[in-house]
Amino acid sequence: MALDTTIAHYEAPEKDLYEMGEMPPMGYVPKQMYAWAIRRERHGEPDTAMLQEVVDVPELDSQDVLVLVMAAGVNYNGVWAALGVPISPFDGHKQPYHIAGSDASGIVWAVGDRVTRWKVGDEVVIHCNQDDGDDEHCNGGDPMYSPSQRIWGYETPDGSFSQFTRVQSQQLMPRPKHLTWEEAACYTLTLATAYRMLFGHEPHDLKPGQNVLVWGASGGLGSYAIQLINTAGANAIGVISDESKRQFVMDLGAKGVLNRKDYNCWGQLPTVNTPEYGEWFKEARKFGKAIWDITGKGVNVDMVFEHPGEATFPVSTFVVKKGGMVVICAGTTGFNLTFDVRYMWMHQKRLQGSHFAHLAQASAANKLMLERRLDPCMSEVFTWADLPQAHMKMMRNEHKPGNMSVLVQAPTTGLRTFEDALEAGR
Repeated sequence: MALDTTIAHYEAPEKDLYEMGEMPPMGYVPKQMYAWAIRRERHGEPDTAMLQEVVDVPELDSQDVLVLVMAAGVNYNGVWAALGVPISPFDGHKQPYHIAGSDASGIVWAVGDRVTRWKVGDEVVIHCNQDDGDDEHCNGGDPMYSPSQRIWGYETPDGSFSQFTRVQSQQLMPRPKHLTWEEAACYTLTLATAYRMLFGHEPHDLKPGQNVLVWGASGGLGSYAIQLINTAGANAIGVISDESKRQFVMDLGAKGVLNRKDYNCWGQLPTVNTPEYGEWFKEARKFGKAIWDITGKGVNVDMVFEHPGEATFPVSTFVVKKGGMVVICAGTTGFNLTFDVRYMWMHQKRLQGSHFAHLAQASAANKLMLERRLDPCMSEVFTWADLPQAHMKMMRNEHKPGNMSVLVQAPTTGLRTFEDALEAGR
């Protein structure tokens, strides 16, 4: 196709493989690329599971787009893919290697013959939901309920930790031009996930004046949850595990912050009506009273924003109000969830699973970023060579508050245009 792009012409050779940061001619697709690949026999911690390899550039179907990846986001999908838990990605896609990465900013480099919304040269961010688009859920329903729904970079083999990535055209959204490549790469997965959790489950969609307990308030999910809660005119109560993160969470706009290390009611629920349960119950009530100190006496939270899972779920189901909702999208501390069901049925509480977001939700969240109403909260940027170590920091909970990115084709940090990247790479 003819290249319809506003990017200035530049000279570059046509080659089969380009070094990291080296730009091909606009729209020229090489045969091979560098990627951080996982193989089934290497499943384990990210620093041994992820190895740099030279692999083939993926071919496009009619509705696919090839994106030159400028920067990629680091999130827990990469840790899970490396470990092979809760499932091995190879059990799904059956391919010989797996390229993780479910967040990216980049440039449209080639398009399938039925793609009309995007052209070569467009600067984009990528949301990570894929589907086949041909069932009732994708046509008038909720695409996240489609039997073909899958997460790019976890349930597909061709994520963003490579020079080029193949995505469906419906995954693309405009890149906020005021952000650097690395800032634009770090937010879509966590922001869209938080958006659906808060606004996607009627009638428990967040409303002005409500109170939300946010676990992991200084992390990627939590930092966006607090900003979205503020945008809706509601109140966020953040939970942290390190006192050094308190001011960060308050500066995001939380109404109050609790340090979970001040309480001893974490982990699986003890057997009901045992002395151990009595001790747990006393500590859980102490935690609940601390919430009241922020919301007002007797005012329980309308919603709990859950993702740690095993360590926190018993308390979440206890402190949410009658008729309120615990919404959960992950289990980073474990998958065996326990709770006292008496408080669930007698108080008619809702337990809601939530999984990423569809395009309308991701686009609504992205619009807030385009309008500069949200901060990407990028905390750390890693070089391409340090990508496995970034995932080790995340797995060990040693990363700084906020979101992390890794440079891919962007040669250095602080660049906002493709021309900047060309100049910096010379």
